[in-house]
Amino acid sequence: MTDRSLFANGMDSSAPLPQERLAARLREDIAKGAVLRGDRLLPERELAQHFGVSRARLRQALDQLEREGALFRRRGQGTFVQPPPATDATRLKSLAQRVSAQHVMEVRLQIEPALAGLAALRADAPARKVLAQATLATLEAVDQKSYDAADDVFHYKIAEMAQNPLFLTVYEAIRSVRAQASWARTRAAIYSPEVTAVLGQQHQALAEAILRGDSPAASQAMQDHLRCVADTLLQNQGQ
Repeated sequence: MTDRSLFANGMDSSAPLPQERLAARLREDIAKGAVLRGDRLLPERELAQHFGVSRARLRQALDQLEREGALFRRRGQGTFVQPPPATDATRLKSLAQRVSAQHVMEVRLQIEPALAGLAALRADAPARKVLAQATLATLEAVDQKSYDAADDVFHYKIAEMAQNPLFLTVYEAIRSVRAQASWARTRAAIYSPEVTAVLGQQHQALAEAILRGDSPAASQAMQDHLRCVADTLLQNQGQ
């Protein structure tokens, strides 16, 4: 039974929510977009008022969702439901207008296999759990939008797991360019359900290599996956 139904049956809605239920309500309202401004959560003060809890209790729920990989925080910028934008996204906007899909895939093929290899060596137990959840999300995506969101989180978590802030900054720049490039908007027409199913299976093979700590296999799985992405994207764009 949800909180809303409990309140409808006469429970005092001003009673404080148990911590697990607060986290569940937060997940629910994020999914509905009720506590979002674009890709960010409302400020903590507004969120605390929304749920009728203290900011300290709200932070505990936010911490829980961050551990699960559902949220990303960046000091001074806010809390994001997707990985946070690159810090120099504005500067990268002009670059995004000049690069092609082929340019981006050439760079990804150089950077991301190395990130996957490092992730296999350095990931701790909580990060491995989050990666397993992110992998499942790409396999269970019901439409293009949900797949794109899950795919974004999956690759970002691997970059984070490498535990190299310089590498992560480079990856964030690649991600920002991809998000702003005009050709990126054609993916919905290119990625059929059959294609996303194949890519999801590749995510699973990649995650399994990382989770068992097999760095060479993780690097190879990432390379194989990105070559498939490149072939699909470039073939359909006639490049």
